[in-house]
Amino acid sequence: MKCGGCRQPAVIDVRRHNAAFCGPCFVRHCREQVRRTIHDLRMIAKGDRVLVAVSGGKDSLALWDLLLDLAGDLSIEVDGLYLGLGIGDYSDESGRLARRFADERGLRLVEIDLPTDHGFAVPEGAKAARRAPCSACGLSKRHLFNQAALDGGYDVVATGHNLDDEAAVLLGNVLRWDGEYLGRQFPVLPAGEGFVRKVKPLVRVGEREMAAYCVIRGIDYIVDECPIAAGNKHLAYKEVLNDLERRSPGTKASFVSGFFDRAHERFAGTAAESREGLRPCASCGSPTPGEICAFCRLRSQAGSARAADASRAAGAPVDTPVAIASPQRRDRAAEPDTHTGPTDRGAANPAPDPIEVNR
Repeated sequence: MKCGGCRQPAVIDVRRHNAAFCGPCFVRHCREQVRRTIHDLRMIAKGDRVLVAVSGGKDSLALWDLLLDLAGDLSIEVDGLYLGLGIGDYSDESGRLARRFADERGLRLVEIDLPTDHGFAVPEGAKAARRAPCSACGLSKRHLFNQAALDGGYDVVATGHNLDDEAAVLLGNVLRWDGEYLGRQFPVLPAGEGFVRKVKPLVRVGEREMAAYCVIRGIDYIVDECPIAAGNKHLAYKEVLNDLERRSPGTKASFVSGFFDRAHERFAGTAAESREGLRPCASCGSPTPGEICAFCRLRSQAGSARAADASRAAGAPVDTPVAIASPQRRDRAAEPDTHTGPTDRGAANPAPDPIEVNR
């Protein structure tokens, strides 16, 4: 198998493009896909300060790496944001890999630790609020990514959602015909009162390609699946889409791009209506349709549950909800990292196909 660009031995084939690439040509291909996506959808403007949400997984670290390569051409500043979710060893390892990536390159990594800064971990928050763990996790991420960007003066939050992620979410939203979610599902969510712009530059690049990119670039990332993601419906949607993709390469890209090009506008009004009538949360000031935003309610419920558990353990009556300290954000200067570890593949995602990168 030869590279279609330089005729050197190929290390990966991308069936939906009917193309094969050597290592250097594949890196250029990924970079060009991201550059064109940013340009075509006007994701990032010259002079923007971009905050990349990094989890220690392949997609977010690859995105940070790609945006750093493009930063000069785009005239942008790119920093990272890591959110510690309190998911035991999984969070410890993902945080270590995010810090290692930043330290080795002398980059700025902003860190927020959910248990330390907000008084609860995702598993206990989900239990206290009777939410699915992925729901509590997603709610916390959306709130804290936006708040960290506002606090740090960033113009844009960039997340590592790839083509496979978008296709799975779209399938779920279509199966439920959820108009509000369909209206919000777009690679660019514009800034608004209390909201920074949010972008997904990897929307045209597949999960398998991002894993290959990290192998070629020597980026270590977490391979373990999130231990609390079992039963997430989107994993099942991915399996269905992976089977369709194997039978008909390009299915995911056609599904997602077709929705963006021909159907999204039909639902955009529904999403816009959901932003009307928002007011500052009485606790944190974030925009919300009610008096207290969903994140502050989750934080309060987790605090109440913890206080109740402590009271029961002490044999005392269960008290009313307790207040939790205001959020704190920490900036982390780059430091040498002497740790070493295995090459990882992150996130609770079924592999679309075996990743075979000949090196």
